[in-house]
Amino acid sequence: MHSSCDIFIAGGGIGGLTAAVAFGSAGFKVICVDPVPLDQEYDHLDVRTTAILQPAHKFLKTIDVWDRLAPHSSALNTLRIIDIGSGQGNSRTTQDFHSSDISEESFGWNIPNWHLKHVLSSHVDELENVEFWKGLKARDLFSRQNEAHVTLNNDRHVIARLVLACDGRNSPIRYAAGIPVKTWRYGQKALAFAVTHPIPHNNISTEIHRTGGPFTFVPLPDHNNTPRSAVVWMEDGPKANQFFSMNEINFEEAISERSCYIYGPLTLSSRRTIWPIISQYATRITGERLALMAEAAHVVPPIGAQGLNISFSDIRALWNLAIQQPDSLGSSQMLAAYHCKRFNDIRLRVGGIDLLNRISKSRTKPFRDARATGLSLLHASRPVRQTLMKAMLGTT
Repeated sequence: MHSSCDIFIAGGGIGGLTAAVAFGSAGFKVICVDPVPLDQEYDHLDVRTTAILQPAHKFLKTIDVWDRLAPHSSALNTLRIIDIGSGQGNSRTTQDFHSSDISEESFGWNIPNWHLKHVLSSHVDELENVEFWKGLKARDLFSRQNEAHVTLNNDRHVIARLVLACDGRNSPIRYAAGIPVKTWRYGQKALAFAVTHPIPHNNISTEIHRTGGPFTFVPLPDHNNTPRSAVVWMEDGPKANQFFSMNEINFEEAISERSCYIYGPLTLSSRRTIWPIISQYATRITGERLALMAEAAHVVPPIGAQGLNISFSDIRALWNLAIQQPDSLGSSQMLAAYHCKRFNDIRLRVGGIDLLNRISKSRTKPFRDARATGLSLLHASRPVRQTLMKAMLGTT
């Protein structure tokens, strides 16, 4: 049994679903597959959140998704970075980066991943030219000059003009295409969870840096009239495992101490998740009739809300090329243009975030001092501060 389409998308996470909506709304026939079973509840899958930065926000408006997300988002108007050195005593340096320095809009808008997936999935269901097959994944890929052939794990066969690999950091499609990756490991893990706190966040996203890695608050809408934030806590692997295994009372004491009580004592309001931290990028992001994007193309530590926003940039770049030249979909010329638009930016962002993470987690005093001094210097010059913020948003 076989099916045909313009675009086959391997992976039905946020990246894959966004691509399905974007290309489907543009009139292309799309088949998207996701190994997660149909009856799996969204809120059981992912307690993390996504900070939709300005360029991604504009793109989601363009493909008519944003209006459904806006009521469940929390604006990010200020990025506050606090450096507490080795973790002994109070903060040494606190600097605020305000969105008003560069724009009349917020930096971004934070949304729970489960809700983002739900909205995208509902939108996909409304597009007659998009098929979303749950509980299936791509097993093999064979390409020819004019088409690609994908075999699924149920032996079903799909023929497409273009294949998009959005199937994660261990992408089977990337492996089948023989594309290697460069990977850096840090011995860190990240814990993600949500908390309520007595002191309002005032739409400030706060990164608290100290040895081991940053502890980041990202604003969420209030929960039962109580301020609420999503938290990502990066820590050395063994310590992260210990914190993950704590009972709830001890865990709340630990996270309150780690946060320096800047929002008061914290109360856990979700389950906890944990995952290993790596940096990774594919040595090329295209193959014959194939484009890599999202975590199949790049993985970064959760610093500066870069991960999914880089993925949105991938989708937007290829979408622009496709709607400008729909007859050339999947051609070598189109894929070369996609590689040219995205590959250097991916490498620069992966390299930059890798450096930030190494500096942030460093135990040596000279690096800790350089981290605090560098933060103050970057903030002191308004032009430098503006350039840094624009680079973070991807608007330069």
